[in-house]
Amino acid sequence: MFKDTYDVIVVGAGHAGSEAAAAAANMGSSTLLVTMNLQNIAQMSCNPAMGGIAKGQILREIDALGGYSGIVSDTSAIQFKMLNKSKGPAMWSPRVQSDRMLFSQHWREKLEQTQNLDFYQEMVSGLMVEDHKVVGVKTSLGLEIKAKTVILTNGTFLNGLIHIGNKNFGGGRAGERASTGMTAELVELGFEAGRMKTGTPPRVDGRSLDFSKIEEQPGDEKPWKFSYSSETKPLEKQRSCWMTYTSPEVHNLLREGFDRSPMFNGAIQSTGPRYCPSIEDKIHKFADKERHQMFVEPEGWNTVEYYVNGFSTSLPEDIQYEALKLVKGFENVKFFRPGYAIEYDYFPPTQLRHTLETKLVEGLYFAGQINGTTGYEEAASQGLIAGMNAALKVQGEEDFILTRSEAYIGVLIDDLITKGTEEPYRMFTSRAEYRTLLRQDNADFRLTAKSYHVGLASAERMKVMEDKKKKSEAFVEFFKNQSVTTDEINPILESKKSSKVDQQGKLFKILARPNIVMEDMRKLEKVEKHITENNLGNEVLEQVEVQVKYAGYIEKEKLNADKLNRLENVRIPEHFNYNGLKSMSLEAREKLTKIKPRTISQASRVSGVNPSDVSVLLVHMGR
Repeated sequence: MFKDTYDVIVVGAGHAGSEAAAAAANMGSSTLLVTMNLQNIAQMSCNPAMGGIAKGQILREIDALGGYSGIVSDTSAIQFKMLNKSKGPAMWSPRVQSDRMLFSQHWREKLEQTQNLDFYQEMVSGLMVEDHKVVGVKTSLGLEIKAKTVILTNGTFLNGLIHIGNKNFGGGRAGERASTGMTAELVELGFEAGRMKTGTPPRVDGRSLDFSKIEEQPGDEKPWKFSYSSETKPLEKQRSCWMTYTSPEVHNLLREGFDRSPMFNGAIQSTGPRYCPSIEDKIHKFADKERHQMFVEPEGWNTVEYYVNGFSTSLPEDIQYEALKLVKGFENVKFFRPGYAIEYDYFPPTQLRHTLETKLVEGLYFAGQINGTTGYEEAASQGLIAGMNAALKVQGEEDFILTRSEAYIGVLIDDLITKGTEEPYRMFTSRAEYRTLLRQDNADFRLTAKSYHVGLASAERMKVMEDKKKKSEAFVEFFKNQSVTTDEINPILESKKSSKVDQQGKLFKILARPNIVMEDMRKLEKVEKHITENNLGNEVLEQVEVQVKYAGYIEKEKLNADKLNRLENVRIPEHFNYNGLKSMSLEAREKLTKIKPRTISQASRVSGVNPSDVSVLLVHMGR
C-alpha cells in the first residue's frame, strides 16, 4: 500500500502542502501527500485571488524557484492587474483574480503529473518520534507510515472552530471537519501552542445584484502574467470586478448584532488579522468613518457566485443579510452562504530554524498557517522552502536559506523565527528593508540560479533566465554607450513637456528622466532597431527601464545589503552560552537563548537586543 519508508511525508494539501510536496518530489525525494480530502487540493478557502501588495512579489519568487503557484495562477486567472503602477517599481505588485474551481483543478493536475509523488486521503492524528527525531506519522485509522522527514501544513484545521453569531461548531473550513489529536501530541513533545482567528465574508448570487449601481473595476488593458515560464501566456479576455461601499445605515444595523457577535461576547478570545479585519471590527475601531470599501469579485469564468471582499464577518446570518441589503446594488441580494470566523491552533514560529525545521524534533518541518501566517502566498512560499529543505536533508546536502536581501521569502521566514508573531502575519513591502532590490520584475535574476544549483529549478528555466539577463545587460550598455542628437531627441522631449537638451548626450541620461518611458525611447530609430534585431520581449524592456531609471537607488541598496551580509557571515555556534556574557543585558540573554540565532545579523534583529548587546557578541566572537 505504501513504500517501506518515504523520504518526505507532507500533511495537508493546501497552498503550503501542495508546494512542499511538489518541491520535494521534483528534487527526487519519494514523497507522500496526505490530506483529509483529495477533492480540495489547494482550495482557495477565502478570496479567489493571488498576489497583491508584496504577495505578488512572493508569488514571482516562488515561480523563479521552480514552484507551481505562478503557473497555476496564470492558467486559472480571470483578471490581471499590476498594482501601485503610479509608484516606483519597488512597489509594483501583480495580482490576479482567479477561477476558484480551475485553480484547484489545475493544481491537482500539476501534482498528479509530478514524478515521485504519492497521494493518500486520511487524517493524520499523530507523529512517530524516536530520540527527538521524526520517523513517520499515525493516521486516524491506526495506520503507521514511516518517513525520514515530515512537513506539517495543517492550515486552519488544527482543532478548528467555526463561529456564526452565537453558534459554533468544529470545522477546518465550511463543510469540512477539523483535524484533532495533533496539537495535544505536539504539546506533549514540548512545543508551545496558541490560538488564532481568521474570517471570511458571505458569498452571494450575482444574479441578485444591480451592477448598474456599483463601480466597475476592469483588469489592465495590457495584462501581464506571473510565471517566467513559457508554459503560460497573458490573458486575452478578462472578467471585471466591482466596487461599492457600506454606509452609516449599514453600520447602525450591524451594531444591533454586536451583542450576538462572538467578537464581542467573549466566544472568540484569540487574535485575528490586524490588516484584514472583520466588518464589525472596522466599524467598532473606526467609528468616525461613514463608509468602507467593498469589492465584489467573481468566483470564476462560468459562475454567478461572487465574493464580497471587505465584508468579512462572524455576525449572525440574519444580521449579515439585512445589513448587505442596505448596500447600494445589494438591495435584492441572495446568499449562497454566510460569512463566518474560524479559530485554530498554531505554533509560535520562534520554535523553528531558518529551514522551517523544528528545533525540538529533527526532521519535522512546519509551513503555512501553523506558523501564524495569513495568506495563500505566504503559506505557499513556506511550503516550498520546507519541501526543498526536507529533500536536501534526506540527500545529506546543505540547507537552502534565503536572506533578507535576497527575497521577500527570506524576510518572511526571518521575521517569523526571529521576532515571532502573536497575530496572523501578513507580508507588506514595508517589512523589507531592501525592497528596491526585491522587485517583482527581477525575481528570476535573484533566485533561479540558486534553485537550479540545488536541483529544483529546471535547466530550461535556467537557460531562459540567463538569456533574459544577457539581453538586459547588453541593452543597458547600449543606453550607456549610444548618443542621441538634439534634433533626434528634442521633439520627443517637447511632446512630453520635458526640458530640451542643447547638446548631444547619452540615451541612458534621457531614459533616467522621471517622465520619459521606454515607449518614448522606441520612437528613436536606433532604439527600435536594437529591440527588433535582438528580439527583446516585454520582460527585457521592463527590466532595462527599471535598471536605468533607478540605478542610483539600486546601487545604494546593494551597498547596504553588502554591509548586512558581512554580519550574516558571522556564525554563532548552535549551543552558544549567552548566560556567560554578564556584560550583556538580562533581556538580551533570555531572548537570544530562546531564539538561538544563526548569525550576528539575525541576533541584532531579535526584539529586546540592542546595539550594545551586539557589540558584546562581536567582541566575544573576536570581531
